[in-house]
Amino acid sequence: MHAGDNPGTGSHDDDPAAAREPSGGADPARPPEFAPYRHPAAGWGAAKSVTELLVRERALLDGPRAIKRMNHENGGFDCPGCAWPDDTKGLHLDICENGIKHVTWEMTRKRVDRDFFARHTVTELARWSDHALESRGRLTEPMVYDAESDRYVPIGWQQAFDLFGETVRALDDPNRAAYYTSGRLGNEATFLYQLMARELGTNNLPDCSNMCHEASGRALRAALGTGKGTADLKDWDSADALFILGVNAASNAPRMLTALADAHRRGAQIVHVNPLVEAAATRTIVPHEFTDMALFKATATSTLNLQVRIGGDMALLRGIAKAVLEQSAHDPKALDEQFIERHTTGFAAYRELCERTPWEELERQSGLSREQILHAARIYREADRSIFSWCLGITQHEHGVDTVREIVDVLLLRGNLGREGAGPSPVRGHSNVQGNRTCGIDHRPAPEFLDRLSDVCGIDAPREPGKDTVATIEAMARGEVRVFVGMGGNFALAAPDTTYTCEALRRCELTVHVSTKLNRSHLVHGRRALILPCLGRTEQDRRRGGLQATSVEDSMSMVHLSVGMKRRPASPHLLSEPAIIAGLARAALPDSGTPWEWYVEDYDRIRDTMAKVLDGFEDFNRRVRLPLGFRIKQPARELVFLTPSGKAEFSAAPLPDVLPAPGTLVLGTMRSHDQWNTTIYSDNDRYRGVKNLRTLVFLNPDDMRERGLAGFDPVDITATARDGSTRSLHGYLAIPYDLPRGCAAGYMPEMNVLCAIGDHSTQSDQPIMKHLDITVTPTPTAHTRTPTVE
Repeated sequence: MHAGDNPGTGSHDDDPAAAREPSGGADPARPPEFAPYRHPAAGWGAAKSVTELLVRERALLDGPRAIKRMNHENGGFDCPGCAWPDDTKGLHLDICENGIKHVTWEMTRKRVDRDFFARHTVTELARWSDHALESRGRLTEPMVYDAESDRYVPIGWQQAFDLFGETVRALDDPNRAAYYTSGRLGNEATFLYQLMARELGTNNLPDCSNMCHEASGRALRAALGTGKGTADLKDWDSADALFILGVNAASNAPRMLTALADAHRRGAQIVHVNPLVEAAATRTIVPHEFTDMALFKATATSTLNLQVRIGGDMALLRGIAKAVLEQSAHDPKALDEQFIERHTTGFAAYRELCERTPWEELERQSGLSREQILHAARIYREADRSIFSWCLGITQHEHGVDTVREIVDVLLLRGNLGREGAGPSPVRGHSNVQGNRTCGIDHRPAPEFLDRLSDVCGIDAPREPGKDTVATIEAMARGEVRVFVGMGGNFALAAPDTTYTCEALRRCELTVHVSTKLNRSHLVHGRRALILPCLGRTEQDRRRGGLQATSVEDSMSMVHLSVGMKRRPASPHLLSEPAIIAGLARAALPDSGTPWEWYVEDYDRIRDTMAKVLDGFEDFNRRVRLPLGFRIKQPARELVFLTPSGKAEFSAAPLPDVLPAPGTLVLGTMRSHDQWNTTIYSDNDRYRGVKNLRTLVFLNPDDMRERGLAGFDPVDITATARDGSTRSLHGYLAIPYDLPRGCAAGYMPEMNVLCAIGDHSTQSDQPIMKHLDITVTPTPTAHTRTPTVE
């Protein structure tokens, strides 16, 4: 069995290459290549890659039209990729390479219709690569699984809704169903989705945040009383120092490159903290800066790169704090004592903890020298205004919550909160993942929210906490959750412990996936299964009330409208996500007093109800139509802390031991550049110098020599879980790379199989995808080179 339950053998009448290609569509006739990338991020490399995709997807007309409309107010549509804010300076091309790829991938002319499903059984499609499945094109009509023929066959919309309704109504407990959300769902659909789940009687609302930024929300809420960052894009434009931790901006939030280049030009200090020196941490040519493009003029995007060991960020942060505290003994400006006294609590305990932590331990755990830590501390001390920004390299650890709280601790020392150019700034990954949580996707909802929802919507919302992502998978495996609904995403591949997750999904009575394209999750189905195709973000959504707009919330709490541009959707049989949710809800709740049909005739009606339920959404319909929309208030930005003490709270967490045991390494999973979440556009990773290869592991050259390995040697990777069980990948290629000793890196979703379902943080319940204990050994020559998993 191949990695990710994805064998690569078989034959196909219309795509013979689909079965034999690796996960990302590599050319079997070409050998894999690796050469360090020496060029600026973005620039002409990005332009070339985008042009090739537009040609390949036959989007030379629609593609440029979409580029002009993407991320623009007043009739534009929001990029369905990352959640980086739209530029406030009115850029004509506020775009990036991955955003264009994401949109072009959605606008493809290729279709997966009823004839396609008639030609292929599910068993056969399960042998296709993930790239081959998604690259077949857009889904065109609702389909239901027919066990007798082992095929998906057409089903009418009302019949599909009725199947869902009958199944849910037959459950003996509403908690036997779970309703998953990916980050692309708009705010209006999000609100209806959580309303349906809660009217049905459950808070089982797992979402992608449970796997990504749950630690950030919990830490910020504990420290500041809000689960979001306080800095906005204007703050980025005025900060004296930017600290970027655990994020590869060139791939994960490429439009950040503009902010980094602007910051460097005006003299700001930029510190990147990452085990790998990524392309975004070197230099860039921003594509919409035409003069620089024409002159090949690059701008630096960093002033310091710190290659911290995997998991060692907390030790670095404590070292910065320790240095600032030591300097305060002879420099009265090192600390903002007035801010600390007026607005914080717990400082004395934190100060004592820092003083007790020896420098030798900070060096050992961070993997950095004392001089490097002091350099970072000096930059922080000399900056009047500092922003700390982070992503999954910080959160997907056992100690993710403690590390985010340590970020806040460092900010509080110098009063970097509640003023321009300063504050915490988490980088959310998917387009509307923050909006999902704001609009009610939360398995642990606040009682105040449930009170308002019940009062305004006339329901009796359940109070028992629901299941998050990991708990939902475990409950499906035990047979307790019998119905799984996936609102977007590719749950089977995004979740940890791939084999376990797939078997859990197969134990369901019914699986329902609302999607735009065919993916692995449709083939890992319950006894009965539905595929419900929806409109894409680029397509016009016309209802009885006319052309509809949906709203999204970006990573910095700005809410704005998105209006699709394509008049003719991929199929006349597609429905919008709000319409699909309303149809499911009415079928499951035939006697409901909620006006589901009335809501989806005009989304303004949904927004009027949201305005009564959600804090910060007052006068929603008017404010969202303002230029650039509106920003949801962040009380902590105004130095209003909704914590038990009424102040910002220092933490005093113990420093974790992140060193690998002798003979082992710590593996962190990551995306390649030519990938968005589980969608893989190609087997190339331009910024890391890889071509035609995904089944690899990046290793420190000294660690390779110690194991008798040379570049491109096949290796076996075995992860040992907390319970002692093991999971292995065989035949992956070892690539020498510049990263700290004891550290390794490789791609998700292929390596998600190595993360045991029980290996999740006790602080955040997030799978620890960035901190897997592994051994790497040469693959026995008698074994096949074909990458496999066990």
